[in-house]
Amino acid sequence: MTATNDNLPNATAAQLHDHFDKQRAAYLEAPNPDYEQRRADLQTLKRMVSENAEDIMTAISEDYGNRSRHESQFAEIISVTDGINDCIKHLRKWMKVQKRHVDHSMFFGGRNRVIPQPLGVTGIIVPWNFPINLSFMPLAAAFAAGNRAMVKMSENSIALSRLLIRLCGRYFPEEKLAFFEETGGVGIEFSRLPFDLLVFTGSGQTGRAVMAAAAQNLTPVVLELGGKAPAIIDPQYPLEKAVGRILFVKQFNAGQICTNVDYVFVHETQREQFVALARAYVAKHCPDIDHVDYTSIIDDRSVQRLQDTLQDARDKGATVINLCGNQEVNTAQRKFPLYLVLDTTPEMTIRKRETFGPLLMVLTYKQADEVVGYVNSHDRPLALYPFTNDDKLADMYIERIMSGGVTVNDALMHVAQHDLPFGGVGPSGMGHYHGYEGFLTFSKLRPVFYQAGFSFLQLLRPPYKGFATRVYNLLVRLKS
Repeated sequence: MTATNDNLPNATAAQLHDHFDKQRAAYLEAPNPDYEQRRADLQTLKRMVSENAEDIMTAISEDYGNRSRHESQFAEIISVTDGINDCIKHLRKWMKVQKRHVDHSMFFGGRNRVIPQPLGVTGIIVPWNFPINLSFMPLAAAFAAGNRAMVKMSENSIALSRLLIRLCGRYFPEEKLAFFEETGGVGIEFSRLPFDLLVFTGSGQTGRAVMAAAAQNLTPVVLELGGKAPAIIDPQYPLEKAVGRILFVKQFNAGQICTNVDYVFVHETQREQFVALARAYVAKHCPDIDHVDYTSIIDDRSVQRLQDTLQDARDKGATVINLCGNQEVNTAQRKFPLYLVLDTTPEMTIRKRETFGPLLMVLTYKQADEVVGYVNSHDRPLALYPFTNDDKLADMYIERIMSGGVTVNDALMHVAQHDLPFGGVGPSGMGHYHGYEGFLTFSKLRPVFYQAGFSFLQLLRPPYKGFATRVYNLLVRLKS
């Protein structure tokens, strides 16, 4: 066991280590669940969500202050249960032992196999913005691969954390799955446990701390971070369609999505038209921030951060447009209007930091190369969103701008595809999950060579004389 965090109550530290030890012992007792057991675990995981959907959505809304029921249904309940169904559908195929080619005639009669096996005990650290999706989708991959799991929830998800802790025992023994509430200092202690894999979703700063803690045990990590994801609108693409799709995701969850559009490149000839269309979209689809379907900002600190970002932009000469008209920030309910921010400069905060809220920076360009140069001069983003019907232009952006994932002619939607891996690159993260790639991430692909009854290598043992020398010389000539 690792040393405990001095800021963490001893009882909580002991509880974490006790749960880990129980799961480790259970894994060693039964290290490789069969197909039927894994399928049953996935079905139980789905039932835990579907049978408690109303309570889950209520708890999430309580944690937010107000979370749109429709957004919770789509992003938490539907997406998760559908993702688990996809795992169940493909599980038998994923678990199959793979036959591999035997590479050399010297191993004639031998066989190669790759056997997917569980890693063991896995840890998952969950953020507050999509707490069910970002816990149960990794859990689906973990259980499909035959693992056990411990899940540490966010300090901003207290109501949900306590609900899941109460519910979990009805569906799974603690040796299989356990949830933990963040009470202060739990996260770093959790990261220090000698997991066989640790998955973290959150900020880059916290991700670095998690990775450093995990490194003490050489625990491999999957980091899903964030960054400033750009959208690029080709002037030949229908502008109203692009505006509608971008603003739909920008208002979804009040913009609090790691893969959201952080800024948009608009051709310089279309800037004013973009602004007019954005105003029209908001007036039609989300004119009242006090409506129950307009999600709150998660906490007062985040509201202040967004206000400070806007004020910094104003003070330094940016054009700030409130798309919600006369509605100002509702600090009591933490409701924040949609804003466009134009005429920005490099020293502004909005240029440097991920906004993670309903602020959309608008940049203009003349030529596509300007876009490529700008994005590539900054950290690699978690997502890229080119809007164009020109396949060659879309391919150019995809080839020249590296990002975690891409949706062409929309935003976010690649994350909803169960058969596509989800993950970042560089400062936006490392590793993948979802679908088959999730199964692989949570598995050890064991390479196994089965030697034949007779081995040709027996004839090539030292001392190396005559026959062995001729064979080795022949092989060198043949392979050169």
